[in-house]
Amino acid sequence: MSGRTFARLRPERTCVGCRERAAKTDLLRIVVVGDNCVPDDRGTLPGRGAYVHPALVCLDLAVRRRAFLRAFKVKGPLDAAGVRRHMQDAQEAAQTAP
Repeated sequence: MSGRTFARLRPERTCVGCRERAAKTDLLRIVVVGDNCVPDDRGTLPGRGAYVHPALVCLDLAVRRRAFLRAFKVKGPLDAAGVRRHMQDAQEAAQTAP
């Protein structure tokens, strides 16, 4: 055997909230548009991205630790209300699904 594995490697990213590594597909990409943090579900929006678990706990940790400011290398406040709304809507949709 050559030592190769046949399992496909998945790209990993670190959640800026809890600082745990996870598969890129398990995390929500966030980008900055103006002074707002915007969720990027498809991963196609231009610019630097930061990743967070799609859970309000991780979002709260990221906001409290000012992780988005460091990840995006910006000064000044960023509004994460749009991301919070997106996560709440996704959780509500998951609860009402059969």
